[in-house]
Amino acid sequence: MFVQNLERSVSFYQQVLSLEVADRSPTAALLASAGGSQLILRAMGGSAVHALGGVGVQYVIWTAADEDDLDRCERVLKELSAHRDSRAAGLVRAVEGRDPDDIVVMIVHPGPDQVPLHQLPVRIYGW
Repeated sequence: MFVQNLERSVSFYQQVLSLEVADRSPTAALLASAGGSQLILRAMGGSAVHALGGVGVQYVIWTAADEDDLDRCERVLKELSAHRDSRAAGLVRAVEGRDPDDIVVMIVHPGPDQVPLHQLPVRIYGW
C-alpha cells in the first residue's frame, strides 16, 4: 500500500489493526499480525495523490479476529478521530474509518470465510 508518510501510517496501522513491524527500510515497512496477516507500506512522499473514484485500490478491508477485536478497532479509530461509521448488514458488522492519507479502512466481523458475500455490498457505490 502506498502512503505519503511512512511513520504516520505505520503508527496508525499498528494501533488500529494490532500489527507489529516485522521488517523495515527507510521507505517501506512490513507489518504483520501474530495470526499471519501482513501489510506492506511504502512511502511515496507528501505530494503523492490517491483520488477516490480513480483506478486502483480504494479501500483497506480487514477482518477482525472476533467481536471484541472489532469493538477495540472501533474504539481506537474513535480515539484517533478517524472513525466514520459503524453498521451491520445481516450477520456482518463493519466499522469504517479513514487512515492518515484519507484512504477508507473497513474492519468487518465475521469475515468472508465465515459469511461469504452473495450480493454486491451497497458501500461500493458510496462515493
